[in-house]
Amino acid sequence: MSEQESTFNSRKIIHIDMDAFFASVEQLDHPQWRGKPLAVGGGSERGVVAAASYEARKFGVRSAMNGRRAKELCPHLIFAKARFERYKELSETIRALFLEYTPLVEPLSLDEAYLDVSDYPSATLIAEEIRKKIKAKTQLTASAGISTNKFLAKIASDWNKPDGQKTLPPEEIIPFLESLDVKKFHGIGQKTKLKMYHLGIYTGKDLKAHSLSFLHAHFGKSGAYYYNVVRGIHNSPVKPHRTPKSVGIERTFSSNLSSELFLEDKLKELAHSLAQRVKKNSLAGKTLTLKIKYSDFVQQTRSKTGKFYIATYELILEEAIKLLYQEKLQNSVRLIGLSLSNLNTKKTKEPSLKKIPKWEQLSLPF
Repeated sequence: MSEQESTFNSRKIIHIDMDAFFASVEQLDHPQWRGKPLAVGGGSERGVVAAASYEARKFGVRSAMNGRRAKELCPHLIFAKARFERYKELSETIRALFLEYTPLVEPLSLDEAYLDVSDYPSATLIAEEIRKKIKAKTQLTASAGISTNKFLAKIASDWNKPDGQKTLPPEEIIPFLESLDVKKFHGIGQKTKLKMYHLGIYTGKDLKAHSLSFLHAHFGKSGAYYYNVVRGIHNSPVKPHRTPKSVGIERTFSSNLSSELFLEDKLKELAHSLAQRVKKNSLAGKTLTLKIKYSDFVQQTRSKTGKFYIATYELILEEAIKLLYQEKLQNSVRLIGLSLSNLNTKKTKEPSLKKIPKWEQLSLPF
């Protein structure tokens, strides 16, 4: 059996990704905004863009961008207030369509999900049909990626956006990955990309040329992940009910705060909201993390892990205040956040990525 035949399994995974979802919903509900550059969020003095329409992206406007910078790039940019209840409503409609095809649906967010459609003869035709149904039901467009695992499907869904899809059948996976710039690999961020470039790793082919020990030495635990995915191996199954690793909440202030006393008041609000959120999901955590973003955008985190789980407002606030006074503030503060991790959720061990399984190549059309 060839290397290529030994590295693929018989799963058929679809990644559905709605096109500029929040912005598209606003343009759908406000016909006067259609075809115009639009950003959701970012309209206030210190606001951040949550989503940008494709018309806005042509000017360089992107999500997570400061609203002021977005306006500089696109002076005629329209700012729309986020309406998450509306986005959730449409997301639930779309998810119901997914469940008509398979119970194996793993939502990643309101606008994207993985579907395991291994029981169907052709995942490509199923993806086309789902996208048509989404368009008919919501008047919104979606893009799709289809392949043998979640990693490959997610890469493929970005390929023909918007309103398109790409299938990566087994015989095309290795050539595709070898030709791909490493910055296109999910899990390789800006810093890792630059580190790889510095090491002379620019494409999947360059990455594949390095041994597991080399990648471990330079990228730690992530080295095994890079070693496997460049060979098309990613064994994580589609999980209908994802287990959260943390629960958090954060707030950006309308003006910078320079005193711990003022921040204490904000922590009370955050602790209350966080306690409500964990109670709603029957969760508790052993690790509390305080996130601080200063006015110069430098970010700091302070964490404490205890022996016992905490979930109540009183205990969360008590530990949060201790973290606040753990050291002096470096600057005035524009954002703080609180999160609980090390949660009381059952942990299931996923298949190891270190061993390359000998899977048979698909016998059915992809």
